[in-house]
Amino acid sequence: MGRYVIRRVLQGLLTLFGTLFIVHYLMSLAIQIRGNPAATFFSEKSRPSERQLQIVAEMFGTDDPCFEQVGNPCVTIFAERMGRLAQWDLGTDYKMRSVNDLLAQALPNTLTIFAITIIVWMIFGIGLGVLAALYRDRFIDHSIRVLTVLMTAFPTFLVALLLQQLIGISLGNWLKGIFGADSVIAMIVRPTFNQDEPWLSGLLPGMILGMLGVAALARLMRTSLLENLGSDFVRTARAKGLAPRRVLVVHAIRNSLIPVVTVVGGSFGAAIGGAVITETIFNIRGVGLLMINATRTSDMSIVISIVTLSVILIITVNLIVDLLYATLDPRIRYE
Repeated sequence: MGRYVIRRVLQGLLTLFGTLFIVHYLMSLAIQIRGNPAATFFSEKSRPSERQLQIVAEMFGTDDPCFEQVGNPCVTIFAERMGRLAQWDLGTDYKMRSVNDLLAQALPNTLTIFAITIIVWMIFGIGLGVLAALYRDRFIDHSIRVLTVLMTAFPTFLVALLLQQLIGISLGNWLKGIFGADSVIAMIVRPTFNQDEPWLSGLLPGMILGMLGVAALARLMRTSLLENLGSDFVRTARAKGLAPRRVLVVHAIRNSLIPVVTVVGGSFGAAIGGAVITETIFNIRGVGLLMINATRTSDMSIVISIVTLSVILIITVNLIVDLLYATLDPRIRYE
């Protein structure tokens, strides 16, 4: 197990290095084609002199001659950035704010939304899949399959806007009139995120973001559980006289979770992309909204830092998923 973990960590570091180099090269290519982003430091009405542009370019490290050569990978700048990253020094943005401080403020909000999202995946994704399998070809099964199709048919931004209007505004105003604006119920159905009550006000956007994976998890859980319920080891467990609940939970559901856990690891990357939309709609000051604002201003320091953080999170989640295989199925060995 130890060698397997070390090997996967090394593979993760190689993936991180390759991803950061691709992002660095694309950002450098954008500067080489579009021009030095130092001009964005000034307002549209001001006309900075060449000396002012040079000073700003030196300040943000975009004065290197490699940015004047289209296609140049700017390896020296990349090596310097990797050296700062090794010390977790993410630099400053175009407003001279520490990127470390910006991420420290935004990351807790995003992690709160992700925690709610994962809970939604586990409860609704697995729960609906188990119900559909147990009541195969009945009304519950047909209803769950129709529901999962509807979940995937509508895009995330449309569902977020509709639920924000219906639940956050229409229903929220009605509940505020009954229970008061400071009540727990009114806080849950707020149309925007409240920094003081992250878990309550983040429940609605977290559930919307969780819908990205619920449909796939429910369908996969249903198929996997139906396959295991008809397998030899389940029939053997029943023949030994084990309690039906033990056969279902310990033998059937436990083995059915292996492909589901794989999908959860893959859906996490999609959830990071969905967080950009959800945080923008609900005005959540998280990593997604920070990424949107940085993209609009071509702020390389923030963009590269968020990509770095995202890759680290995805690699960590995939490593945890691989280690969970041995827990769910003791037959799996890594050595």
